[in-house]
Amino acid sequence: MALHQKVYEAAGFAAIEKSTFKQRYFFDSSYYRPGGPVYLYIGGETSGESRFENLRNGSAFESAWVTKITAENQTVIQILMQATNGLGVILENRYYGESYPFNASSTDQLAYMSTEQTIADNAYFAQHVKFPGIEGNLSAPDTPWILYGGSLAGAQTAFSVKTYGNSTLYGGIASSGVTKVKLAYPEWYDPIQKFAPQDCVSRINGIVDKMDSLVSADNAKAIQQLKDIFGLGALEDIRDFAMTIAFPIGGPMSYPTNTWQELNWSPVYGAPDFFEFCHNVTDVDIPTNLSAVDNELAQYTNGEAWTGLGGWANYVKQYLIPLCGVEPVNSVYCFGTQNRKSHAHLVETPPDEVDVERTLQQWCDWAFPKGKYNSIPPTPNLDRWNDYGGYDVQADRLAHVDGSQDPWLDVCYHSNDAPQRYSTDLRPELLINGAGHHWDSYGFGYANVTDEPQFIREAHLWEIRTVKRWLADFKSWKPSV
Repeated sequence: MALHQKVYEAAGFAAIEKSTFKQRYFFDSSYYRPGGPVYLYIGGETSGESRFENLRNGSAFESAWVTKITAENQTVIQILMQATNGLGVILENRYYGESYPFNASSTDQLAYMSTEQTIADNAYFAQHVKFPGIEGNLSAPDTPWILYGGSLAGAQTAFSVKTYGNSTLYGGIASSGVTKVKLAYPEWYDPIQKFAPQDCVSRINGIVDKMDSLVSADNAKAIQQLKDIFGLGALEDIRDFAMTIAFPIGGPMSYPTNTWQELNWSPVYGAPDFFEFCHNVTDVDIPTNLSAVDNELAQYTNGEAWTGLGGWANYVKQYLIPLCGVEPVNSVYCFGTQNRKSHAHLVETPPDEVDVERTLQQWCDWAFPKGKYNSIPPTPNLDRWNDYGGYDVQADRLAHVDGSQDPWLDVCYHSNDAPQRYSTDLRPELLINGAGHHWDSYGFGYANVTDEPQFIREAHLWEIRTVKRWLADFKSWKPSV
């Protein structure tokens, strides 16, 4: 189903077209009872179908998908829906899936892909949506609408409640909401340095330090030899090489494999690739032909071995390079990024063929030249995001939930750079011990919450209690006009 949304809604843009587009939504009324709340799952940077796991039985769901949703792999939305007789709905983010205002992706047309527009969509949707088959009017503010989102969608949840919480959106849970942005974010690696297997960490740090010494010395021969060891000799730019061998670790970038961020307490949703990578780097029973690689560059480091290099290089050859298929490793379709012409085609590419995450700031000017109304700034305008509050995005009935081992923690509410937090029923917060990136999103289902690992279990029970307290006070809420 789809709702007609306005293309031009937020202030601050020159109007290209004052028109509407269809924005898709999917809902699940399996647990709904009259008087229950509506839970709006914020879709974030993907299609609506990619979020189907968050609902049990939606109107656009295929039966084959529904059979995969079991008590062992339900999500927090389903837990809250069942706990409070609520209806769940996914709103597909503008410019994703089939909710696209235009037929192409020019710089002008992307002017409306903004935070202001996205959170305005959430409020407008809550006020105007209809749920076929459901009796009565469930629109806001007459019905309590509670948002939930994780990561980028967590920040959008927080911004939505802060901006529209007094008039339309009753509450929200921002999980690992990245409400603060920075131009550079090396802190992403801090949890890995602290909590990953330390023999793995020490080997990675040692190899990176030695690699940096070769770059600092501008030792072209040694650098080429290092690239060849990884099977990446054809990668011309050292930045492409460094990013490629870092993919198994991850980082504040787009990467093709599962990393520290994709670890999860639930084996259904998590992926152990990071630990498998570490096992390769630290293997004490590694074949001699691979352990011998550790000494191939020792002549450049005063005879000191590059401990773990053979295992790291072998992992890249086994699991990363095959992802290129028939494409050369220096191709933009593989690990090369410095071909200007390869980015220029994106301007008039149909939206469903644009790899937005691949087109990072470094290449924005190549991909999106200046338009008639819009242009890419020379550096990101961080104030547009941070003006919502940064570390201090607060509102009544806005809950912040973070994980202590999340690589994005230091741009979230519980950042180590943020002040001490104190929770109240009206403005609750929770830092989940040992958790990663929005780990509370996943669960065993309402009937099986007590079977979950202790800190996840207690997080879900806390979220249930928090939402029930909010709902108990709904009748006394007086939204502004």
